[in-house]
Amino acid sequence: MTGPELKQLRIDLSDAIERKLTAADMAKLCGLPEKGGADTVRRWEVNGPTPAATKVLRVLAMASERHPILENFNVFDRHDVREQDRPARRAAFRAQMCEEIRRRLG
Repeated sequence: MTGPELKQLRIDLSDAIERKLTAADMAKLCGLPEKGGADTVRRWEVNGPTPAATKVLRVLAMASERHPILENFNVFDRHDVREQDRPARRAAFRAQMCEEIRRRLG
């Protein structure tokens, strides 16, 4: 993930949860310490996040319609899920991811 991609992700997640996310919010989502965490995120928005943070951010990105549901989370396109049920299940999953983000932010 590059710095500009992280910036765009912050915008996308803000849209998904209908709340503007700050650099401090993104730091909290990544598990960074309160002191200095926002500064770290701002640096990442220029240079890109660490590999460990990228893993966390890719999972959280699934809350947004603009990001794909990762293959290891995608249980919707399997043969045992009726095709007409798949969009509703994807939407429910994304809603669950939005709730997880809100929960982590407090």
